[in-house]
Amino acid sequence: MGLKKRTEVSAEFNMSSLTDIIFLLLIFFMLTSSLVNPTAINLKLPNSSRSKPISSNKPAIIVVNESKEIRFNQLKVDIPALKAKVGQYVLADGRTAGDVTVILDVHPKVDAQTLVSVVDALNDVGVKMILATRL
Repeated sequence: MGLKKRTEVSAEFNMSSLTDIIFLLLIFFMLTSSLVNPTAINLKLPNSSRSKPISSNKPAIIVVNESKEIRFNQLKVDIPALKAKVGQYVLADGRTAGDVTVILDVHPKVDAQTLVSVVDALNDVGVKMILATRL
């Protein structure tokens, strides 16, 4: 009998042609995206009738050196005097405690108790913005 043998169809998918197409599309979109000029949206921003002026006040600088010596704007002070000086600094020029920025520069070898007492003194006066350096 003359039966024909069936040829089996391969169930595998050839990926090489698909990767060629993907890379060609990638190159096409990369080239076309570099040729397109981005269009910016022109916005008309509203004017404000009440604007808060930007504070140009210099920040207060408190330095605590290695020997636990506290200096407020280069004036040697102790903790009670620091409270008084910062309080005077806050009240000068009609500022409030929230408008004052204090830069706290503490030497790395200063113990935590000294740092906490300085920060507590600033909090007692009402200073909210404290920038710490040399952490």
